[in-house]
Amino acid sequence: MRFTATRLAGLVIVDIAPLPDDRGHFARTFCAEEFAAAGLPTAFPQSNLSFNAVRGTLRGLHWQANPCPEGKLVRCTRGAILDVAVDLRACSPTYRAWFAAELTADNARALYVPPGFAHGFQTLADASEVFYQMTERYRPDASRGARWNDPAFDIDWPIADPILSPRDAAYPDFVG
Repeated sequence: MRFTATRLAGLVIVDIAPLPDDRGHFARTFCAEEFAAAGLPTAFPQSNLSFNAVRGTLRGLHWQANPCPEGKLVRCTRGAILDVAVDLRACSPTYRAWFAAELTADNARALYVPPGFAHGFQTLADASEVFYQMTERYRPDASRGARWNDPAFDIDWPIADPILSPRDAAYPDFVG
C-alpha cells in the first residue's frame, strides 16, 4: 500500500499495490502494521455500505461530534464518487478547507478521513457503492451535519443539482 498525505493534516489517500497475473490481480486493502506505521488507526469497530442507484446522489456533509468523533476509511467498490472531506478542527490552519478525491472501483483508491472532519460524497455513475470503515460506532446523539452547499466551504461539486435525502437537504449552514 502507498499512503499519500494531502494538504489537510491527517487526511490521507491510500492506494493499493496490485499484484497482477493472468487471472487479474490481488491486493491488500488493509494491514494493521502498515496503517500503524503510516500513523493511521488500526481498529475499525463498524463498517457501512452505501448503495446509490442514480448518478448525482449526494450524501453529506456528516460528522460525529465529541465525545466520540469518528474517522472513516472510505472506498468506492462499484461505480465512481467524488469523495469530499472538510476540516472542522477550529485550531487547524486549514479550518473550513476542503479536499476532494475521485474514488472509483477501477482505481481502488481509499481516503482516510480523520476525526474532526465533515465528510460527504457525490456519485459520478449510476449504481455506485461505497464501503467505509469507522473508528467509532455510530452514535445518533453525536451525529451532526451541515448543508452540502454551505458558502463557508464553497465546495465545487461536479453535479450542481444533486439528489439529496430530506435530512441532508434540511441541514443548516455550519456554525463553528
